[in-house]
Amino acid sequence: MRKLRSISVVLCLFILSAICVAEETEYFDYKGSQLYASKNYTNALAYFEKAVTQDPNYIDSWVHKGDAQRALKDYNGSIQSYNAALKIASNKTAAWSGIVEDYTALKEYANASAAAARATELDNKTKTNWLREGNLLQAQGMYQESVAKYDGALALDPQYKDALYKKATSLMVTGNNTGASHLFAQILQIDPKYKQAYNAEGIAFEANGKYIEALQAYENALEIDPAYSQALVNKMHMLLVLKKQNEAMQIFLKI
Repeated sequence: MRKLRSISVVLCLFILSAICVAEETEYFDYKGSQLYASKNYTNALAYFEKAVTQDPNYIDSWVHKGDAQRALKDYNGSIQSYNAALKIASNKTAAWSGIVEDYTALKEYANASAAAARATELDNKTKTNWLREGNLLQAQGMYQESVAKYDGALALDPQYKDALYKKATSLMVTGNNTGASHLFAQILQIDPKYKQAYNAEGIAFEANGKYIEALQAYENALEIDPAYSQALVNKMHMLLVLKKQNEAMQIFLKI
């Protein structure tokens, strides 16, 4: 009977110890998260390291550690932390998204694209995942492929301005200026203050030899933001094409 009681006491102590360890790990992660939110990344990282040392299977702390390392621009270390999380749960979307950000910062776009594709596969109902994947493909010059990803975002939200704009720019690069112009017009119906759409619309008009329309588009962009440098330069070039050298030089002297 005494032996049974002794076993019971040891078992209780073991259970209590495990509970205490779990609570302490959660505290480390909580404290680190508070410090991270206040942008104290170095001290936050120290707490996340304590958490994963205490419990190597505490997946959230691995992700949070990766976030803190990325904030400190330790991108390779951050990737290692996210991979540690993925060894525990390969479907942890936050870890895949963190890896995307790391590889993007390192300008390793092929690796970033692969991670982004996995994140989209795991969460294909979030439009920003589709947009991010399209942007990474566009950055690699894969314009046709990027259009398909922007279409994925637009299937979720047909009025998603950023996806419409990025799709239009990919169409322009592939020579489909007419299709791009339609998209720019659609964007401006949704948001008449989207200055980038006016500027890009001007480029599309210019490519089709519609110089008056192009000039008007650049002027529309500048009405929204008079200091918009891209539109200023484009307007200057357009004025030169239209033989309005004096007006063009006035802009040149301001740039």
